Amino acid sequence: MARAAELTLEACEGLAEAHSLGIVHRDLKPANLFLARSPDRTSCLKILDFGISKIVSPDETEFNMTQTGAVVGSPYYMSPEQMRSSRSVDARTDIWSLGVILYELVSGRVPFEATTLPQLCGMILSDPPPALGQWRSDVPARFQALVSRCLEKEPDRRFGGVAELAVALGEFAPASAGRSIDRILRLAGGPSRPSDPASEGAPVPAPSVQSGWGRTSM
Repeated sequence: MARAAELTLEACEGLAEAHSLGIVHRDLKPANLFLARSPDRTSCLKILDFGISKIVSPDETEFNMTQTGAVVGSPYYMSPEQMRSSRSVDARTDIWSLGVILYELVSGRVPFEATTLPQLCGMILSDPPPALGQWRSDVPARFQALVSRCLEKEPDRRFGGVAELAVALGEFAPASAGRSIDRILRLAGGPSRPSDPASEGAPVPAPSVQSGWGRTSM
C-alpha cells in the first residue's frame, strides 16, 4: 500500500500543476501513467495523453480539446458526472479516476466490472463500489475510507482537490513522499507542511528512459 500511495501522490503532483492551469485531464487510467526511470533506477511517474482534456481559460470561457458532444474517456475510470456529460465536469472527475486507479493498485481489479457498456454505466451511476476489504483483508479501515471518499457519486462528497487527497495519502506513503506533498500544496496555493531536516538537500535525479505501468496489485 505504501508504494500505491507513493505512485498516486506522484500522479497528484502532475495533476496539481494541470489543475492550477485550469486543465482537467478527463482520461486518467493506468495506460496514461508511465514511470520514467533514471540511470540510478529511481523512477518518477508521468501523466500522458491530455488529448481529451477540458481547459478553462482565466476569463472562465470553456475550451475542450475534444469538441464533439460525445461522451469521452475510458469507461472503467470515468466518474458518474462524466458519464452524464463530459463537458460539465471539473477537477473532481480526476479525483474519481485516481480513486479507481488506487483501488486497482491495491486490489488488482477495478471497482466496477461489467460485460456491456450500458451495464457498466449503470453500475458507476448507481451502485456502491465493493469494499477494498473484500479483496484484501490487510487494508486498514482508514485507507478504505480514503478510497471510498474518492469514489463518492456526488462530487461535493469527494476530496475537494488533489492537495486534500495528497495530505490524506501521506499517512500511508513513505516518509520520502513528504517532498511531493509539499510541492502539491504549493501548486495548489496552500502552505507547505513543516520541513523534515533529514530530507533537505537530498538529490533529485533527472528522469530519462520511460517504461510502462500496467495493472498490478501493491
